[in-house]
Amino acid sequence: MALLDALDYASVLVFALTGALAASRSQLDIVGFIFIACLTAVGGGTLRDAILNREVFWVADPVMLAVATVAAVLVFFTAHLLESRYRALLWFDAFALAVAVPAGVAVALAEAQAWPIVLVMGMITGCLGGLMRDVVCNEVPLVLKQGELYATCALAGSLGAVVAIWAGLGQGMALLLCAGLVFVLRAGSIALGWRLPVYRSQPPRPGAPKR
Repeated sequence: MALLDALDYASVLVFALTGALAASRSQLDIVGFIFIACLTAVGGGTLRDAILNREVFWVADPVMLAVATVAAVLVFFTAHLLESRYRALLWFDAFALAVAVPAGVAVALAEAQAWPIVLVMGMITGCLGGLMRDVVCNEVPLVLKQGELYATCALAGSLGAVVAIWAGLGQGMALLLCAGLVFVLRAGSIALGWRLPVYRSQPPRPGAPKR
């Protein structure tokens, strides 16, 4: 449980920073900063806990909201110091994803869920908060950008943890492997341009019926 709590706190803090950075790009007031930061910080974990029919983590520990609020206020007064807020958002988001996915995996394992549920909970915990942030701030969600490695990172990390546990690795090491896989893949997408192939429509052949 101590590991689970640490993962949840780290996920809340870093995702809150990304939410506040998104709010700064939208030039919101301080209440808007706090709202977006809290939404981003707890969105994925809230849906995860609701699906698993367990007490929502920030309801059980309201200090989580205080952590997100402090992060929002900090960014409100310091965001102007960053050379590129979008670049900072991308890297903070990558780190948050690498923490949130193992948090979701750990919760599903603690609830003795089957491996497909473990994969889905890892993805939901990692991806949903950022998706909500981007939609509310009227940005194209990172998880839906063309070819972007995002949900793929969450799936790969969750799968890596499941395989590691099957192979007899301890849960702590499996979650560390999960975090490493997520961050390396996401960092590669940001820094090196790693992409998935995207669908390209083909022009119709002459004389082919319209569809």
